[in-house]
Amino acid sequence: MTETPLVPLVNIVTTDLAAITRGRPVTAARLAGALETGIGWVPANLCLTPFNTISDPNPWGSSGDLRILPDPDARYTAVSTGSATPLDLIPGDIVELDGAPWDGCCRGQLKAAIAALKGATGLSIRATFEQEFLLKPNQPDPDAIAPHAFSVGALRAADPFVPRLWAALEEAGVQPEMVLAEYGNAQFEVTSAPTDALAAADRAVIIREVTREVARNLDARASFAPKPDPDAVGNGVHIHFSLVDADDAPATYDRQGPGGLSPRAASFCAGVLRHLPALTALTAPSPPSYDRLAPHNWSSSYTWLGERDREATLRICPVVTMGGRDPARQFNIEYRAADATANPYLALAAIIRAGLAGIAAGLPAPPIVSGDPSIMSPEELARNGLRRLPETLELALAALASDPVVTGWFPPRLIESFVAVKRAEIALMEGKTKLAICAAYGERY
Repeated sequence: MTETPLVPLVNIVTTDLAAITRGRPVTAARLAGALETGIGWVPANLCLTPFNTISDPNPWGSSGDLRILPDPDARYTAVSTGSATPLDLIPGDIVELDGAPWDGCCRGQLKAAIAALKGATGLSIRATFEQEFLLKPNQPDPDAIAPHAFSVGALRAADPFVPRLWAALEEAGVQPEMVLAEYGNAQFEVTSAPTDALAAADRAVIIREVTREVARNLDARASFAPKPDPDAVGNGVHIHFSLVDADDAPATYDRQGPGGLSPRAASFCAGVLRHLPALTALTAPSPPSYDRLAPHNWSSSYTWLGERDREATLRICPVVTMGGRDPARQFNIEYRAADATANPYLALAAIIRAGLAGIAAGLPAPPIVSGDPSIMSPEELARNGLRRLPETLELALAALASDPVVTGWFPPRLIESFVAVKRAEIALMEGKTKLAICAAYGERY
């Protein structure tokens, strides 16, 4: 019997406030029409939680219709995931029926932040997202011995996962730079080359989806959840960024500046630190996020700029000068208070807006701090501008509500929707142990 040929599908997608990528497929024959008029979408979809409930109340209710308009310059196709058909994804912008931008579109908010920074300063952002995840077989061996951290053995124990993932990411065009075994048991990290801010956020989404599909086809599961177990190593998303001018020349580095920061880069960092407690709600927006954001976790826990210090929330990254390499081209800052429960478009938009606010206010360079803030005196903390980040999602939402500058960067209905989703998640986790909460998010991310 002749098998019916499969029809490959192109998925037009959006990523919501729960950082879940959703959408609808079209055939290649129908793609041209979808590029012109998009596909149907519903406003209340923005308020879906990761547990397949719609937060209630929300500002949208049951009425209204929208379109997801695919970006033809953002098509990512991978054929080596192990599936019967290619994984073909096109991120899009959510628009009104007449094509006007919709105020709940997170991708649109990132585009607006990019334009605001360029319009006010002539600067643009180059960025990339480092993403950590756990790879767990669906039928684990209870007697298996954990391999050494960062080891060849850890990498080879997962074979052929890493070679297949690398091949699929190369095909998708996300420019993978590294897939490595990390510190935690069964933990991996994937990095990609820096690019413009919008493409960087698109790539963050695509890398997650490709990784999950490759794992699924090897009878395993990739989880990007921030904390798989309260006592286990956490999974972070480290957002690296640098500034370039209108001629695409590096604008972050100044050899004479503190830590090598140019004056505008220093003000940008100061703006991020000023608004960091509120930003944390947007970049680490789940209950288990705050089990990761604690001192001595190599994550972040204070409003802290550090030089090559992995406990700092903003880390000035190292540069390699051997062979005469130009430090200015490599120089970048790493934002470490983020994880994969955050929408990458919204997270990067918030960082850009905060940095722009710092530049506009002409904020001075923040102190570059070394040492352990958790053992500093109150006077030393104050002198170094170190404030403890929120320690729960509830406290982070309170910090967001109390910072009208941050909430003013975004449309009111978007903020209302975000808070509704997060409060729905908090309610769903009420009464559960930390172990159960971590497990619940581990299954959904």
